[in-house]
Amino acid sequence: MKDPYHIWKTAIGITRWIGSPTSVVIHSLIFVAFFVASAEEWLAYEEMLLVLTTIVSLEAIYLSIFIQMTINYTTHELEEVSEDIETMQENIGEIQEDVGELQENVEEISEEVEEITEEEESEEVAEEQRKAEQKKTLADIQTDLRKLMQDITKFQQSAPKEPPPPRNG
Repeated sequence: MKDPYHIWKTAIGITRWIGSPTSVVIHSLIFVAFFVASAEEWLAYEEMLLVLTTIVSLEAIYLSIFIQMTINYTTHELEEVSEDIETMQENIGEIQEDVGELQENVEEISEEVEEITEEEESEEVAEEQRKAEQKKTLADIQTDLRKLMQDITKFQQSAPKEPPPPRNG
């Protein structure tokens, strides 16, 4: 048996057909035909029962074999599915660990971004304060220069004019 899969599929097909409404109708027609053949005396009643019993017994034997093959195939498939599910669960566990690590990384990055933002904001505030101090200092210097210019102008205006120095000659 080189290809048990093909045999299993055949057994599954037969089992499905036997369990179908079509099968019930065909079997019922066959049974009725046997009893009609006996009633019409085409077959003796004892011979009809012998043939019908033999056919039904053989069918039951083969049907039980096909059902068992279907069960075996289904069990085999369920084992494979179970293995696949275990593999998926392992993969899901690994993915969940990776997601957890990614969440931690995202949180760390968020914290770092917040720190950088705060540093930038404090640097901007410090820069604005420095510029404001520079403007104030410049304004103070300009005010002092104006006062000094005014004082010089007043001093020049109030100073007595000295006669020019004598000439030797």
